[in-house]
Amino acid sequence: MRPKRILDGDGHVIERDAELFEYLEAPYAKNTSLLGYPFFPTLDGYSRGAIIARMGLYADYNITSQNWLDTLDKMGIESTVLYPTAGLSFTTIQDTRWAIALARAYNDWFHDRYYRKSKRLRAMALIPLQSVPEAVKELRRAVTELGAVGAVLPANSADVGVRQLLGHPDFWPVYEEAERLNVPIATHGAPSMNLGINSMIHFAATQALEHPISQMIQLTSFVMEGVFDRFKTLRVGFLEAGTGWVPYMIDRLDRAYSGWAGKEVREYSSFMKTSPSDVFKSGRLYFSCEGGEPSMRTLIDRIGSRNIIFASDYPHESNVERAMHEVDELMSRDDLTDEARQNIFCDNIERFYAR
Repeated sequence: MRPKRILDGDGHVIERDAELFEYLEAPYAKNTSLLGYPFFPTLDGYSRGAIIARMGLYADYNITSQNWLDTLDKMGIESTVLYPTAGLSFTTIQDTRWAIALARAYNDWFHDRYYRKSKRLRAMALIPLQSVPEAVKELRRAVTELGAVGAVLPANSADVGVRQLLGHPDFWPVYEEAERLNVPIATHGAPSMNLGINSMIHFAATQALEHPISQMIQLTSFVMEGVFDRFKTLRVGFLEAGTGWVPYMIDRLDRAYSGWAGKEVREYSSFMKTSPSDVFKSGRLYFSCEGGEPSMRTLIDRIGSRNIIFASDYPHESNVERAMHEVDELMSRDDLTDEARQNIFCDNIERFYAR
């Protein structure tokens, strides 16, 4: 049975420096010297544009708000939550003042060019973790003034820029504000640098590992630092790594936890009080799925279907036809109940974003 409503939990904008330039504030406003250099650091040594060109997916890669609305209509999708593309390297920025200014410009640009066009297009804001007080302020501004539904935290900072893992107590004021605003945060991979795979020379090999490795690292940090014990209603998404790695991580983290639980000396944060498997069952960790992955059934057997969301990933390595095929794969699976499909395509996305 096809759900009556289909939502997209993770699509992307293509942010262009020349457009963001128009939204920069002083001292950067109208200073064209900025356009001589990329606003965001490279994701790694790969040109995603060159890869997409070789794939032959697009004759025109001018992705606009109207293009997104046309895509939603063609796919029969009600709305989408949009994440950055170049901005997935945002936490590798080492210049704190520039990070603050660029986050504000990106969020203003999205509000003006997408959200004002249609409320079917919602933003996950960029926030400058390079300065936690400014990150808190920008999260509040993006949600209360610009209509953002939460914030994206890039999963890999490549040991530059933001050097602490996301579970570190330094970032807890951000999670406190997200909890107060009742909005989620989501960690999203893309950069492959400093994950131990720098020597790979074929993008397919890098692509297979860049998302899950960074997500495993950040999830471990969140759980073992006790973030979910300290923030009882915080919702966190781990996106674009599929679901097959999650049961493995439940087992690995439970094993690491049980070896020290109840002992006088423990090798994890004193804030951590709950076993990892119970954290995963709490319903506050969400994972995007891929239509044909057999291992999704294993995760559902472990923690149920209320933590998995559909993500089109459009327009990354997925044109409209590929995204529609992903929908069809999920619809036609005989190992998913109607309830699971309803959760994945609609109810879980509403629960996660809650706006």
